[in-house]
Amino acid sequence: MTLLKIARMGHPVLHRVAEPVSDVNTPQIQKLIADMLETMADARGAGLAAPQVHEGLRLIVYHVPVSRVENPEEALPPQVLINPVLTAVGRETMMCVEGCLSIPGLRGEVSRHARVHYAGLDASGNLVEGEASGFHANVLQHECDHLDGILYPQRITDYSRFGFVEELSR
Repeated sequence: MTLLKIARMGHPVLHRVAEPVSDVNTPQIQKLIADMLETMADARGAGLAAPQVHEGLRLIVYHVPVSRVENPEEALPPQVLINPVLTAVGRETMMCVEGCLSIPGLRGEVSRHARVHYAGLDASGNLVEGEASGFHANVLQHECDHLDGILYPQRITDYSRFGFVEELSR
């Protein structure tokens, strides 16, 4: 496997709508998935979208660490979601403090749907779907925004809650 270079804010690939993956089972897609999982782990991120590693494809990897959930049973090992579709479940929203591997050192508060239904393909091309809430819903929405060319600062409504990690912790 190979660690991939993460695109930084301002790179054009981060501002484009990604293309659907047409064939999950190609060697190139399987290598991309493996490399993205390794890169996410190495960067200590909760998720990574293909555009963040210079690939304009609708593919995300993510996990839900035990440290981000109240109930340890809600934690998830690394997941792959290809050609994901998210749908809000209800109108309830939640405020999420987000960061991004493409915008290192910054954090901001973003309003997200509290619950979402997700559907897509796993790494083997099997249909996966379910409902996510809390951090799981947050990470899915954040990563899927990358597939639509949206970075989390574009969703911030109160910029007094956006800044460098060191400054916000004071």
